[in-house]
Parts: sequence; structure tokens; C-alpha cells
Amino acid sequence: MSCCLLEFCRVQELKAVREFLFQNQQNNPSLGDKKTENELAWDDSDWGSWDNPEAKEDGSGTTTGVEEDSAAGSAPWLQDCVVSLSPCSDLMVVAKDHKAVFLSAKWRTDDGGREEMTLAVSWSGTLSTEEGESVSSVICIPLASQKRSSTGRPDWTCIVVGFSSGYVRFYTESGVLLLAQLLNEDPVLRLKCRTYEIPRHPGVTEQHEELSILYPAALVTIDGFSLFQSLRACRNQVARAAAAGSEVVHPPPLAYKKWGLQDMDTIVDHSSVGIMTLCVFDQMKNASILGGFHASVKGSPPAMSQYITVGGGPYTGFYYAIEGSSQPLLSHVALAVASKLTSALFSAASGWLGWKKQSEEEPTQKQKPKVEPATPMAVRFGLPDSRRHGEFICLSPCNTLAGVTDDFGRVTLLDVGRGIAIRMWKGYRDAQLGWVQVSEGRGERESSPSAPLLRRHAQFLVIYAPRRGILEVWGTQQGPRVGAFTVGKHCRLLYAGYRLMGVNSVTSQGWLLHTQQVCLFDPATGALRTVTVPFHLALSDKKSERAKDMHLLKRLTTLLKSREVEPDILESEAQSVLLDIKHPAVKKQALESLLANKNAPVSCLTNITRVLLASLKGQDPEAVDEGLFQLCSSQLKLLQLYTDIQQLHSTGEATTDTHTEPTEVAGIAEELARVSPTLQRYAELTSGSRPSVSFALDSPDASLPVRSFLSQMECEGEEIRVVPGPNADWTQLGSFLFWGCLTGESPLQKVCNTLQKTGISPQQLLSLLLSVWLHREKEVLKKTEAVRHLHTLLTALSSMKGAVEESWDMQCVSPWWQQVRSACVQSHSSAAALLAAIVAHRAAKANITILAETKFQSEWEAVSLELEQWAVCVRQLEDVLSLQTLLCVPPPQGTPGSATPHCSVKALLEGGRGGIADSVAKWVFRQDLAPERLKDMLQRRGEAESMEQPSQPEQGKGEKSQEDAAFNRAAELLVSVCQRFPDSLSPDLLFAHCCWEYVVQWNKDPEEGRYLCWAVKHLKLVSSPHIQLGISSMMWNTFIVKCFSAAAFLIEKVGKAPKDRLCRRDVGMGDCAMTTFLGSCVQLLQILMEADSGVEEVTPPELCVEEVWGEAEGPASLAELALEQKGVHYPLVQHHYLLASLLHTAMTFSLRVKPLSLFDSKGKNAFFRELSSIQLMPSGDMDPGLVSLRQEFLLRVLTGWVTTQREAVEGPGSGDKTWPSLCLDLGLLLQVNPDILRRHLVCELYNQGLDPRAEQVMFEVEDKDVLGSQLLVLTGQRLSYSLLHTQTQTRPAMELLARLPPTLCTWLKAMDPSELGCPSVPLSQTSRLVSRLIEILPENHGQYSLALHLLEAVEDLQRED
Repeated sequence: MSCCLLEFCRVQELKAVREFLFQNQQNNPSLGDKKTENELAWDDSDWGSWDNPEAKEDGSGTTTGVEEDSAAGSAPWLQDCVVSLSPCSDLMVVAKDHKAVFLSAKWRTDDGGREEMTLAVSWSGTLSTEEGESVSSVICIPLASQKRSSTGRPDWTCIVVGFSSGYVRFYTESGVLLLAQLLNEDPVLRLKCRTYEIPRHPGVTEQHEELSILYPAALVTIDGFSLFQSLRACRNQVARAAAAGSEVVHPPPLAYKKWGLQDMDTIVDHSSVGIMTLCVFDQMKNASILGGFHASVKGSPPAMSQYITVGGGPYTGFYYAIEGSSQPLLSHVALAVASKLTSALFSAASGWLGWKKQSEEEPTQKQKPKVEPATPMAVRFGLPDSRRHGEFICLSPCNTLAGVTDDFGRVTLLDVGRGIAIRMWKGYRDAQLGWVQVSEGRGERESSPSAPLLRRHAQFLVIYAPRRGILEVWGTQQGPRVGAFTVGKHCRLLYAGYRLMGVNSVTSQGWLLHTQQVCLFDPATGALRTVTVPFHLALSDKKSERAKDMHLLKRLTTLLKSREVEPDILESEAQSVLLDIKHPAVKKQALESLLANKNAPVSCLTNITRVLLASLKGQDPEAVDEGLFQLCSSQLKLLQLYTDIQQLHSTGEATTDTHTEPTEVAGIAEELARVSPTLQRYAELTSGSRPSVSFALDSPDASLPVRSFLSQMECEGEEIRVVPGPNADWTQLGSFLFWGCLTGESPLQKVCNTLQKTGISPQQLLSLLLSVWLHREKEVLKKTEAVRHLHTLLTALSSMKGAVEESWDMQCVSPWWQQVRSACVQSHSSAAALLAAIVAHRAAKANITILAETKFQSEWEAVSLELEQWAVCVRQLEDVLSLQTLLCVPPPQGTPGSATPHCSVKALLEGGRGGIADSVAKWVFRQDLAPERLKDMLQRRGEAESMEQPSQPEQGKGEKSQEDAAFNRAAELLVSVCQRFPDSLSPDLLFAHCCWEYVVQWNKDPEEGRYLCWAVKHLKLVSSPHIQLGISSMMWNTFIVKCFSAAAFLIEKVGKAPKDRLCRRDVGMGDCAMTTFLGSCVQLLQILMEADSGVEEVTPPELCVEEVWGEAEGPASLAELALEQKGVHYPLVQHHYLLASLLHTAMTFSLRVKPLSLFDSKGKNAFFRELSSIQLMPSGDMDPGLVSLRQEFLLRVLTGWVTTQREAVEGPGSGDKTWPSLCLDLGLLLQVNPDILRRHLVCELYNQGLDPRAEQVMFEVEDKDVLGSQLLVLTGQRLSYSLLHTQTQTRPAMELLARLPPTLCTWLKAMDPSELGCPSVPLSQTSRLVSRLIEILPENHGQYSLALHLLEAVEDLQRED
């Protein structure tokens, strides 16, 4: 019942708005440095306080407090922007220079389930079209809907923008320009709007709607009705043009009045008061002042439009325009078509003057529109103050008062009718103003025996002082300050001063206009808050009953806030205050605040409520407020229930089991024994989870405070019902009611009887019971007796009146038991849900048996649809428990931990047919299981199905390591889950989902190349070529091709294996990760080709699902999507495989190459196309130049590989031996002669001293003559090194050199041993090489004799050694 500041909306994405509007400044670092320097400077301008409002304020207003550093860093930017908020609060515009951002309303649900409104960016862009112009003023005008069913919400909102060029443009919420007009060539200073208000009483003149535009020396006004029709027609025309794809026809300009404001030096703001009519005395007074003693006076006072301007010389000016003195102006375009109309004036019915067709348009040369001259209007009078300059004027909603701010830090209150200042506030520099108009409540005035009095209205002036960070609310005209709030120093007070445009006295009947009057926008938090002021604060009667009641209410509030009050004192004081309060609304508020207090004991609340109810009963029934009486009686009933339940739980009387039959107990025990191993393992895994912080107040065992109980229950007549709320509240309430019964510590039957008497519906009690059971799973699993007590409770609740309908047909589903099933299948507490389902199944069966006996008098066992549903539900819950147990297995140490995922029957059914395999695949990823280990686990599945007890062989091996034991346990759990889901978790489906999971994880972190490798390995393990083909196609199209093409283009651009920085910039991963990625691409394309070849030989697999899971609905499973994929074009896949292999080799051996240049134009065009498409592929013989380039590249690959083999021999590794065969395969595809590659490989192997390997490859060479010539040179280089280039030349070697034939000696001296990779080779190897040479060279070869001389030389050298 006092002033309050309520947040009703929050603005999202403020950082993005700021970055968009100020990106030029952000790009200029010098500005930021200067700003930082200014912010660090000491500033004592904010030291004014509420106690000293006249403190000198001449600083810059920057924040100096440490606590506001974060706000200061982000908030001051808003002061440089033009901001406007629609009065309906559903659209905000923020503009700066030539840019603007539109934010529209969106509804979202918060964490508590409540709907809240936010403003999010809906459009951003540039508004200016002329060079150098900027936005100078913006307003948002909501336009009323013309539909009869409308209740006051706007149809759409028009954004009117004034520019420094003089243009005024009208836009839709999506930034579409509707209309633009140049009204004056000076900058637009301020846009203001006036909309229709229902006259409060007959004497008030009905005001017309109007848009007013202020220029430095002119004022333009546009009639609201014609503007409304024009904007509607413009919007319809734009929509039609957009739908038809045609150009928008430019509408003719608007009709307007233009006044030249005279006799004022400077004008900065204005206010259009509207039409006023003078009384006869004022008319005669004005006539005599203006016209002198002999002035004539008209018989009827003329109607005048009043305008008030603020600025300088005079400080405030009052202008009056007599109606009819100026005709609306029409520009030359409108006058050109005026002859087509019956009148030159604007036709409101048709919307505008008529469209110009394109054929009639004048030559489209860009010229400035003609600006009409203004009608001069002299100032009637003003408030002269030579040194004071006005800054802003704000008109009150009833058009009688106006607030004006000036450069002296004063706020002046003007009486608009009399033209005088009636009040002034000091110490409000840079103040922002707004008004709040409050209507009197229906029951706030004493009933009058005469005619009912009109509702009163009160005006409050809201002043925001940014220098002090304070928002004040003042009563007018001479009222006190009724509210003050400390807010930020960089907020904006947004006051529209108008409502919906397009409303009149007829259409507004019965409308509820949802508009906010004053909003405070805080850019630091994005909060929009509105000021709410109760009407009674305008009343000044010191003895009024309401003022006394408010004083008593404040006293009670103070009493409740103090913590050290004795309960007896609290009870007596609160009771006396409540009885003294007279007004029912205040008394109701006081009682509600007392009941919501956390310190008041329940006995105190009960006594006070009982006394208050007794006092109400003792009054005259007609004088008692019905709402207060119902509140007292209902709260007393709830307090009594709380007390009764609390007493039953505190007696310590144990539960006596009267409902459960021995046969039912045996049946439940049998079921529990069946699922006991899984339950035990689940309990071990969940109880061993990592510890978490919890608070004693939040734990379910904490006693439920009485205020929480009252807030969660409500009483309507004789019935009590639970208020829907968050699950935690239901669990707490359920624990208060039933936990004692479930643990056996409270008398179960008495609790049920007490609850039944209160009239709470059994369905709500059942929901509370299931809520506490399902949410306290860990405690339930520890208490073995809880299951039996749950059975007793369920049976007791089922026997209540209204639980199970007596007319229930057993062939239909019972709503009562369906409620239990719904709770179980939705719960993530798998074990508790299964136990509840087992118990409920037994209870339902007993219930059905009893009904059958009473109806049919038969000993036959009743078969019903209900029991079928229960059987399916229990089976599903067993499956889910088994799956959840597997998902609870903790990941191995060293892997990144994550929260254990929870599944439920409902989630699996809604997840579609692939949901189960997807859950297990995510578990495989969290466990970091290599594909080979998963394959081992699944092989155990086959063994387990052929053996009766799969777990026995593992138990006997005590010597296994801890890791192996954990692996075995996980494998055992996985096997048991697979046995429960034989179709959903078939090996192919599981491998396919694992493949997809790993590729998704790789896409999130491309640096982890291992993920993609494992994805491809999983894909290899899929046995069905159809699924393989589909998954690999989806992988390629979704994740791979984009990175693959980026890598190809990067290597092509660089011309070699790129450095790490370039790889990260263009491909999004490092160079090592990119090498691994390209290797995985090669394997993936290889799998794709193999799968495509094998598809025709095998029939597509049939995708089945388990019988109990047949109702699964949701997205198509991965396997279904894979089988729906189109086939691929084999040559195109092979073409990409070729490129991937080239890229991979280039990255592996760091080779210089432009990979795309190794293909002709057809080959280049075919790359990165859809693999299923038919492309024009290279065919026939390739260009010899390209073939030589390819050959050169492959030869370099072989050289690189042989070098790595040499390093592998010298080092610990063994090297990869698959490259030569890969190069030969590529050679065949690239039309390179494979014999050339083999010869090069032999030479390179001999060059590196790897003679044994070279001999193996030599057998495959076809052209031995050329090879012999190449090896002859290599042998000469080796011998030359041994004889001529060794560091220590031996005497025998010198003698041998002297004995050699001259031709051989000269030939050896011409050899260059530096070309050898490994020159120091044992002589035995060289001797063997020469022998091979003589074998492969024919005797008629030109160099055969040279080979014989070499053989002799080597043998002599060997003998010398």
C-alpha cells in the first residue's frame, strides 16, 4: 500500500546492441584511452544527498564508487543514444547517429515455471538515406486494431524517426520504410504525440489525436486520424508489393500544419496541450489587452490550440493558434493530383490522395522536395528569465500541469491554463521527468446517499536525478514526496505521454488499455521497472482512517521483522494491531503478511486467526468484507490441519498394518527377489557417486515451515487442494504428510483418516505420495520396510471415496492407476519407479479381483486391460533400470567427468527407436572405450547367450588387475542390457551410433583427431553395407566435406604442407590434427567405396524393436536415416578418395604440391559435389604435362617414405610399410607408369643402404635394362666414395686404384658420392649389388664391360680388406 518500483520486463542482448551502435568508437582506441583517463580522475560531483538536495552539482556525473565499477563500465553509453519505448512496452528503439536497433517483446518461462516478458533484438540496421544525416528523435506509436474483437492490444507499432536533415520517416517493427517526408530543412529537435483520452467529465474538451514535430524555428503538426489511415494503407501496400514481388508505389505526402514560432531566441522542446476554449471573461480580457479599449469581442469564444515551448528568451513561451486560421499544407506533388478529388483537403476515408502509377512518374532525377513556408505565429506571453534556459517539458496526462527542467538544476511546475509557475524544486541537474495518473479505487470513498460520485484522479510527478542516482515521486500540486528509490546513475526514465493511436469514443468502449505510464530502464542490468503509486497517497487528511491503518500496518511489519520478539508478545501485539485496523483491504494485507512470516509459531498464528474470525462473526454480516472472512476461515482450517498432522508425526506411534494380505506380501517379496541383483548394483553405483553440497533447510527431512504449508495449500469452501508448484515444493509437502508413514514411525491409518476428513482429493494425495517416493530414492532403497508401507498407503488411498470409480469397467483403463503409471514412466528415479510399479501392480490386481468377485460372483481370475498395461509398464521399468545402472558406471580416471545422464520410460519412448542405442553410445564415449574393446564386450554377449552363467568364469580369476575387474563389470552390465534390448542394441546399430557419437564429439573439438579415427573404426565394424553406406554418406555431408574442402584449398593456395597457424585459421585445427583428419577421410571414402560395392550382394536389414518398446515415437533413428540415404556415384567417390590420399601424403611427408593442379578442369569441377550426383569425370588419356607432374609428386612421396624407413631402422620404430603399395595404386589411378615408380623405389632403397628391401622390390621391375643403368651409377658412387672420398685412404686402396683400367678410373672420378643417402655401405652389399647388375644387364649392353670391371674392382677391394 505504498509506492513501489516493480520490474516487469528485462532487455536481452544489451552488449550486442552496444557493440552494434558503437563499433566505430570501439575501432578507435584513442577514444577509449581518453575515456579511461577521465573515469580514473577524482570526481566529487556526486556528493549531494537527499538531506542536502541543493548541493552544488557541476561535475560530469561519472561513477566513483568501487561497487559501481561494473555498471560504469557498461552503462554510460546509453546517455549518448536516442531511446524510445512504446507505451505498450512491447517495442523499444535505441538509435545512435545513423544506426538503430529495434527490440521486440518475447515471452519465456523462467526456472520457476513463471512466464516473463523480455525484449530481444528483432531488427538492427542503418536508417539514414541522405549523406551525413543522423537520427535526432524517435517515438514508437502503437496503432489500434480495427477488429471488433480487439480488447485494447495494438495491431502493430509504427516507429517515427526524425533526422538532422529535417526528414521525418515512418517504419514498421521490422525496419521497412513506409513513408518519408521533408517538412523543414532544419534538424528535427523533438517528436511528440497526443492520443485520444476519454473525457473525465462533460466540461472537458475532447482532444484530437496529433503528431507534432519541433524544428529550431518551426512547429509542424499532423492530424492523428489522417496519419493513422495513411500508415495503415502504407503498410497494406508494402505487404501487397512484397507478396507480389513488385515495386512499392510511393504514397503522396501527408497533410500538415506548419507554424513559424516567433519572438523566442532559442527553442529546444515543446508540448502540444490541445484545443482549449476560453471563458467569456478571459476572452474579453485578452481582447482588451491585445486590441485596446475599443476592441470588438466576438459572440462565441474561438477554439484555440495551445503550444508551450521551452528554451531561452523567454524561458517558456505560450503560443495560441486559433482554429481555422491556417489551412493544412499540401506539397506540390499532392496539389498536382488535387483536381482528381472533390476537395484539396486530405480524404480521411480513402487513406490518401491517390496513387501515382509508374507510367505517370516524372523523370526520376534526384532533387530535394519543395519545402512549404510556415505560417507565422507570435508568442502570446512567456516566463521571461534572461539567464535561465529550459531543457525539457513534460505535460501531465490531464493537460493541466507541466514539468520543466532547466540548466540551473531546477524543476518547475507550470499551471498550463493560467500560464504561471506554481512550484519549484532545486538540486535536480540533468533531471528526467514523467507523470503517473492514478484512479481512485471503487470502494475507497464513503457511500453517498445522493448520486454516486465521480471517480477521483491524482497526478504524481516522477523525477529521476541521475547525478544522485535517485528516483522520487511527488504529489501535485503542493503535495509531499510520497516515494524515493535508490537506482543507478546511468538509467533512463522513459515516459511516453500518449497511448494507442486510432482510438475514439466509440471504439474504446470496453477496452482495457495495457499501457505503462513511467518506466525506468537500467542498462547495467537490462531491467525495465514501472512506478506504482496507490491513490491514497494523494490524500492529505491527517485523521483519515486509511492513514491510521497504514501506520498500524507499518508497525506490524516492523514487529515481524524483529527477530528477538517473544512469541507471547508477538501474539498479543499482532492481535491488537489486527483488531484495530478498520479498512478490510489493509486488514487482509496485514493478516497475509503475518501468515507469511517465518518466525511466528503455528500456535500464535492459529490463535490470532481464530480471534480475528470471531470478531468478524460478531459484526453485522452486511458490513463484513466477504474476502476477508473467507481468508480467515480458510487459513484457520489449514492451520488446524497442519497442527493435526504435526501432532500425529510427533506421537511416535508406529504403523499398524491392517490392509496388506499375506498372499500380497509374498507376491511382492517374490517380485523383489527377482529384481534384487539389479537393484543392489544400482544402489551401489548411485550411492558411490561423488559428494555434493546440500543445505539442511533444503533437505526433505527438514520440517516444513507453516508459511510454506499455507502457500502450497488453498481452501475453497469445504475442500482443500494443493496449489501446483515446483517439484521440490511437492516433495517437501509430501514428506511432511507421508514420510513418517513410509518409515513406519507414524500411525498410517490415522494420517489417512485426517487427510480424508479435510476433503483433499485422493488424486492430489496420490501425487504427493508418489512425489516423495520418487524423489527420495536413495533413502527408499536403504529402508527395506518402506515397500510394504507404500503398499499399505496405496491401498488406503485407493479405498478413499473418489479414488477408483465404482462404475469402472475392467476392460477400460482406470484413471487412478493410470496416474501412478504416468508418474513412474516420467520419473528419472528408475529403482524407486520400479518398486512403486511392482507395489501398484499388486494393489491394482487385488482391487480388480475384489471388483470381479462383487460383480460376477465367480472364481475365475479376472483378465483386464489394466493388468496388461501394468505388465508392460513393469517390464519397461525393469529395462530402464538395467540401462540406468549401466549409465551410472563411472568413467575411468583421467577422462573428463560429466554428470550422469538420467533416462526414463517416457524419455526413451519419445526419443524414437534409436534413443536406447544413442544412450549407450554416449556411455561408450564417456567410458573412452576403444572400438576393439567394445567389440570384445559384444563378443561376450554371444558367449553369454550360449552359456547359462556368463559371470562365473570371471569370478575365479583373482589375479586380474583392478582395471580388468572394472572392465569385466562394465562388460557384464553391457551384456545384460544388450540381452534386454536384443533388437535396439544389435551390434550393427550400436556400432553405428558409437560412430555417430564420436564424429559429433570430434566436430565439437576437431583437435581430438582420435575421435574421428575411432568413429571410422566403429564404422568398419558395422557388418551391413547398407547401414555403412548411409552412415558414411551422412558423415561426409554433415561434418567432413566442409573441412576437407577447406584443407584442399589451403594446401592449393600455399603450395606445400601449411604451417600450424594457417591450418587453425582456415580449417579450424592444428597441422597434426589436420594430418590425422585427412588420413581418416581416406579411410572413410575407402569404406564408402567398399560399402557401395557390397550393397547389391546383400539385402537391406530389417529394423525391429522389442515388443514392449513398440510404441516409441519420436525422431527417426540413425539406422532409418541411413537406409533412406541415396546411393553414391562410385567414380566420384573414387575421385575424392584420390584427392584425399594426395592431401594426406602431402601433409605426412611435408611435400611441396598444388594438389588440385594435378587434375584437369573436369576433375577440378567434380570435387566437393554431392556424392550421389552424376558429374562429368575425366576420361581417356590425360595430358602428358599433368601426368609428368603426378609422376614427380609420387616419386617424391616414395623418396620421403624411404627416408622415414632409414630413420626407423636407425631408431626404435619400425615405420609404416603400406605407402609403396598405396603409391602404386595411386599411380594406376593417376595414369602414371608403375614400373617407373618401382625403379625409383629400388634406387632410393639402395641409395639409403636398404639393400635387402631393394632386392625384394627388384623382382617386380619389368624394364631391367633401365634399372641396370641406374644402379650402375649408384654402384659407381659407392665405389668412388670407398676409394676416393674416405677420410683415411689406405695403401691397399691406393694401389688398387693404380691397377684399375684408365676408363674405369676416369669414370669413378666423375662420380659424385654426395648424392648417396647412406654412402658407407658394407662391401659385401656392394658386391652383391654388382652381381645383381651383371645378372640383369644383357651381354650386348653398352655398359656390360664396365659392370665386369666394377665386379673385379670390388672383389679386389674385398680381398685387400
